Amino acid sequence: MPEQTPGHPEPHQEPHHKRAAVPPAPDEEDAGRKRLAFTLRHGSRAQVVVAVLLAVLGFASIVQVRNNEQDNTYAGLREQDLIEILNALTGTAERARRERDRLEQTRDELRSENTSREAALSQTQERAQTLNILAGLVPVTGPGIRITIEEGDGPVSVGSLLDVVQEMRTADAEAIEFNDQYRVVAQSSFNLAVGGIELDGNLLEPPYVIDVIGDPHSLHGGLTFASGPIETMEKYEDATVEVEESESIEITSVRDPVRPVNAEADPDQ
Repeated sequence: MPEQTPGHPEPHQEPHHKRAAVPPAPDEEDAGRKRLAFTLRHGSRAQVVVAVLLAVLGFASIVQVRNNEQDNTYAGLREQDLIEILNALTGTAERARRERDRLEQTRDELRSENTSREAALSQTQERAQTLNILAGLVPVTGPGIRITIEEGDGPVSVGSLLDVVQEMRTADAEAIEFNDQYRVVAQSSFNLAVGGIELDGNLLEPPYVIDVIGDPHSLHGGLTFASGPIETMEKYEDATVEVEESESIEITSVRDPVRPVNAEADPDQ
């Protein structure tokens, strides 16, 4: 029998079958997810409902914990500190509100200014277009009449043609053209010339064809009244006058713009 040293008992040895390694326990969270997924796929309707409710409850708990953690940011502050933070937040909100109001006011003013500018630009363009038409600077088209004057045994006088032009202007003619070539404007003048009549230095030869744009009925009536231009030319000058109303008269001749020499725009107008 082996000798034992006093005070040092022989260590007790466990049997080999008792010292076998125990496998580690699976992760509880991972196991919970697997059980939940299995229940949702294979569980009964009641089990699925319970699993969904438990999942929702867990999510709500996590959100609450996070909110509590955020709320704890101010938990240790004094009352005066909290008041100062509240005042700062209130001031920031007020400044944001005033800035929003200022930007909205600026936006409304810009919209109003743009609208006014567009209206003024539209009026200016319309006025310029009207003046260009009256000045004979652009071709025009529209309803009106065509007057054809053929001489008889004698020539048609300058006065008779001037009467025609004047009556057309009285009837609100917007454009007048002679012989498809020469535009009549406010500064136009007529003179007697050899072989015909001179319009602004250009010789007009008979027959005289006058295209007029305006209301056809009004223009026609301005020529046919008693002792009017047509009756005068036919009775005293043996001329033949024909008037044709049309819904589309084209006047293509234009005048070169003339820059005023003496007249100036009134700055107060």
